[in-house]
Amino acid sequence: QVQFVESGGGLVQPGGSLALACAASGRDFSSYTMGWYRQAQEKQRELIAFITSGGNTLYAEYVKGRFTISRNSAENAVYLQSTSLKPEDTAVYFCNVPLGSVNSSRAAYDWGPGTLVTVSS
Repeated sequence: QVQFVESGGGLVQPGGSLALACAASGRDFSSYTMGWYRQAQEKQRELIAFITSGGNTLYAEYVKGRFTISRNSAENAVYLQSTSLKPEDTAVYFCNVPLGSVNSSRAAYDWGPGTLVTVSS
């Protein structure tokens, strides 16, 4: 019943920007910490950013200063603004409720389809 639908991915040049969105449904997530994960080809899925119900944020070191996570709790929506994109940011991006810290793969619910970000010239 809980479902996440990610959107906004695409092909961008190095140094470019993308805004990703996550629509969550099935329950009220306003009291939950929400996170963005990414999974690069042949790599483990990992938590790269999260935002608490109070708006506190934490980022993986390799995206800090380039990515910004935000939320609209009334809409059960989570966003990720990515800037200064690098080829190594190429991955499928997912949202979920994290059960671990940054860099962990653990999440509370089944995964949505994700949205593919490809950074290439």
